[in-house]
Amino acid sequence: MKKKLLILFSLLLSASLAFAQNTVTGIIKGANGVPVPNATVLIRGTKISVSADDNGAFSISTKQEPPFYLQVSSVGYKPQDFQVLKFQDTPLEFTLVENADLDEIVVTSRRRSEVLQDVPIAITVIGGQAAENAGAFNVNRLKELVPSVQLYASNARNTTLNIRGLGSTFGLTNDGIDPGVGFYVDGVYQARPAATSTDFLDIERIEVLRGPQGTLFGKNTTAGAFNITTTKPTLVPTAKAEFSVGNYNFIQAKASVSGAIAKNLAAKLSLSGTQRDGTITNVIEERKYSGQNNLGLKGQLYYTPTEKLQVLLSGDVSFQHPAGYPLVVAGITPTERSAYRQYAKIITDLGYQQPKVDPFSRKIYTNTPWKQNQSIGGVSANIDYKIGNGTLTSTTAWRFWNWDPTNDRDFSEFSALTKSQGNSRHDQYSQEVRYAGNLTEKLSGVIGVFVLAQNLKGLSQTEEVGKDQWRFVQTSATGAQAGYSTPGLLDGYGIKTNSTIKSLSAAIFAQADWEFIEHLHVLPGLRFTYDKKDVDYDRTTYGGLQTSDAALLALKAAVYANQKFNTSTDNKNLSGNLTLSYRPTIKLNVYGTFSTAYKPVGVNVGGLPTTATGEADLSLAVVKPEYVQHYEIGAKTKPVKGAILNITAFQTDIKDYQTNVQSPQLGVNRGYLANAEKVIVKGLEIDGTYQLGRFLSLNAAVAYLDGEYDKFTNAPLPLEETGHTELVNNVATQVAFKDASGGRLPGISKWNTSGGAEFSIPGKVGTRDGRWFVASDFSYRSEYSSNPTPSKVLNVEGYTLFNGRIGFKSDKISIYGWSRNIGKTNYFEQLQAAAGNSGLYAGVLGDPRTFGATLRFTY
Repeated sequence: MKKKLLILFSLLLSASLAFAQNTVTGIIKGANGVPVPNATVLIRGTKISVSADDNGAFSISTKQEPPFYLQVSSVGYKPQDFQVLKFQDTPLEFTLVENADLDEIVVTSRRRSEVLQDVPIAITVIGGQAAENAGAFNVNRLKELVPSVQLYASNARNTTLNIRGLGSTFGLTNDGIDPGVGFYVDGVYQARPAATSTDFLDIERIEVLRGPQGTLFGKNTTAGAFNITTTKPTLVPTAKAEFSVGNYNFIQAKASVSGAIAKNLAAKLSLSGTQRDGTITNVIEERKYSGQNNLGLKGQLYYTPTEKLQVLLSGDVSFQHPAGYPLVVAGITPTERSAYRQYAKIITDLGYQQPKVDPFSRKIYTNTPWKQNQSIGGVSANIDYKIGNGTLTSTTAWRFWNWDPTNDRDFSEFSALTKSQGNSRHDQYSQEVRYAGNLTEKLSGVIGVFVLAQNLKGLSQTEEVGKDQWRFVQTSATGAQAGYSTPGLLDGYGIKTNSTIKSLSAAIFAQADWEFIEHLHVLPGLRFTYDKKDVDYDRTTYGGLQTSDAALLALKAAVYANQKFNTSTDNKNLSGNLTLSYRPTIKLNVYGTFSTAYKPVGVNVGGLPTTATGEADLSLAVVKPEYVQHYEIGAKTKPVKGAILNITAFQTDIKDYQTNVQSPQLGVNRGYLANAEKVIVKGLEIDGTYQLGRFLSLNAAVAYLDGEYDKFTNAPLPLEETGHTELVNNVATQVAFKDASGGRLPGISKWNTSGGAEFSIPGKVGTRDGRWFVASDFSYRSEYSSNPTPSKVLNVEGYTLFNGRIGFKSDKISIYGWSRNIGKTNYFEQLQAAAGNSGLYAGVLGDPRTFGATLRFTY
């Protein structure tokens, strides 16, 4: 009997011990060691969860055997997974990192995971949640948060993305030039600037790297890079939904769902849609323009069979069918042409009233509908395999871009340049293989190869003039010029252009980080690049008066003429950088960098000016590469607890700077490319953050930029100097170019600032614990030039924007109201001369005041 009781007691004791082993206890703390109350603890892969008490303590029971994961989340902190390797009697301790704690932000700007303040590169990091809260659902909105970023867009194709005033040509886009700012999403380089216009989908963080980064990234990044990382699929079922409404019938919906579909295989599907009425009214059509109509879809598969191997397959597509992005008439200026060719005289002779110059009435009077339809997307495969102390990564991708626009490029109700359609189709294929990691305790680095092939086609790109164009091109009412008044001569006269650019870019790049003396690091890097471009350009005329009269045909040919050419060019380059970084404590990182960089050879596919014989000037078909020398010193500091202060000073010298030139010839009204002999940009950047517990967060940044043409002897005349004459051999001769040396570069404000604050307190909505908050941010830009050559009239005045939001947030639900441009500031983003340089210029308007509310759920 005693033996049976002993066996029974042993079994009960074993069961009791087994039950005890299935209970996990712990304490959740913040990075400062203070307990985090009411955090949620979930056993990953199950629905079992508990909430911690006011002291951060919790106890959770499970039937699972170790190892397994606990997912811990709390509002204001980054959700984190912790692995439980064994059961123990003593409570486990878990430390959460606050979302706003920049001390602990991990970035991949050097193609491996590192703490932000340890990286000797000027970087701004914006978390995906922070971007969403600020209403930055695309890069155009993001520019208000980073003073050194400039983005100008009259539409998705004509997008200029610059960092520190450098990167892409300012103004109308020419497809034959490569951007100098790299745009990467999950390691995939996206070649077309239109990618910046698409809505963000499930962003984890956005890293803005300032200055040349060519020895770290596959494609040239002579001015900097956007390195965007999206959230990966999770094996644990998760879901997120967001819905926003606002004035101008603004509606935006986002949703994503993720979970396991097989062992070690997770999937995620994300959707985004944005709809808004236009903010500009076409009085003639009685139609609203400058609205939004975006739809985005992204799917991912994430396979993690072992701790060493990770495979991420992604596919995305975005459609944008807005009601156009028209420019408004911004002003009319006299030129140096004869009185007969002044804009007011031309309009009077045509029998029209002078156009209304009231840009901020947000009214236009164009007679051609505006359309900017695009679809953009692709597929990619990222494979990460751990080898030794590093990771071998392969990134394979294909992307496409389809562009179908219609524009009225005389910006008026007159039938002058009535149609401008730059239809384009683009395919790109890229492959990058790199290895990054720690080779020894003191040596780490990255080495890789990159290949990019592009095929960009212009399909029946159209420019067409109407019945009023004859008076804009006529230089006098006598002699041969009188023939322009022949009825119907230019009615419906235009050109259709088919062009192809086939390009190949290949590179080998490497950079090391060697701590050769304690706390002192040297970081050398090298890059060898090969670029090749083949161009086929074919432009043919159509329409207008059908005649055999040689004099009339000559007049038509002076407006538009057939043009056909082929050209090929290639270039090789070896560039590199050298950085010294001194990190005596975790609170200080001082560094200095010298680097050389290279932007590939360019080609012109916007139509070429003609020679005296009327042939295309092939000397302008190829644009020389840019060669960059960059100097930078910086300090990253943590002066007091919760604070970060970073300072950077730099100078960038560019030889053969690629710039966009606006030609007075109609056939090249989109502009063609040329080289300025040398430009210099120098500046100072200061940015800081301060976090007082979870109650107050502050951020501020200021950038001083000074950019000028050190030498540009063959710059185009500004609008107001069109028709300028000079004495050449004692003969008054009209000239088309001037020496702009010493003039400022377009798009660069001397002063750029931004800042923000958020104050929050604990609170509840019903039974839901969270925090009530109020937040605001501002941005300021001083005046800047909006023309390749400094102009007296094409300058954008400085402006300040204020935004705000107020509401409640928790780890599962958030609701808040928001407003952008609270002060109803009227401002231009860009000014540009109308084709033909007759005196009219138009502007891209910034958004008016908008407001609304957002509701967000997380599961």
